[in-house]
Amino acid sequence: MTVEQRPLAPVGGLRELKKQRTRDALLRVALELFTTQGYEQTTIDEIADAVDVSQRTFFRYFANKEAVVFAAQDTVESHFVDALRERPPAEGPFTAMRRAALSAWDTLEELLSPVVPVGLYMRTYQVIESTPALLAVHLRRSAEVEERVARLVAEREGLDIDSDPRPRVAVAAFTGVMRVAGGLWGQGGDPSVAAIRALTADYLDHLGPALADDWRT
Repeated sequence: MTVEQRPLAPVGGLRELKKQRTRDALLRVALELFTTQGYEQTTIDEIADAVDVSQRTFFRYFANKEAVVFAAQDTVESHFVDALRERPPAEGPFTAMRRAALSAWDTLEELLSPVVPVGLYMRTYQVIESTPALLAVHLRRSAEVEERVARLVAEREGLDIDSDPRPRVAVAAFTGVMRVAGGLWGQGGDPSVAAIRALTADYLDHLGPALADDWRT
């Protein structure tokens, strides 16, 4: 999936365009409500009423509130996986993952802006980090993404993931750093993409030294 494909964008036909616009409107309004009044305080009826549709219409597009809050996240995660898939084969696993992650941040606005303002997405990310119920779902989802990435790394390196533990170990270390950086960013006062990108780059740069045996040299 490339930036040009924009999975959240209309796929063609007047009927499909109308359906896509309804879904996009529900998504935007939901995220705005989640970020202004809180995830748990927002009801599905409020979201549907704000878009002037029925609750039944809401459920045609989203199974529940959780599905809405993670809809854009699905796109961003797939964007990272695709960026990793496109990295040159000669790059080592950590280098490829680092560059794919930073590339994904660099193109985030282009990816999301047709549907969701990037600033709104980043504020939603902070809501996820600060809401225990959402954070638990985020961690579960992250484990699923880790497995996808580990299998991709194994494929890039020509390894059998079921017999060689290195792809999963490498991805666990990488995503662990990403989670730490994301958590610290969520506690900070700067919600911008630039802030989380800089923090992510800094922490990833410390991954190698942190794995060294002697920290005193």
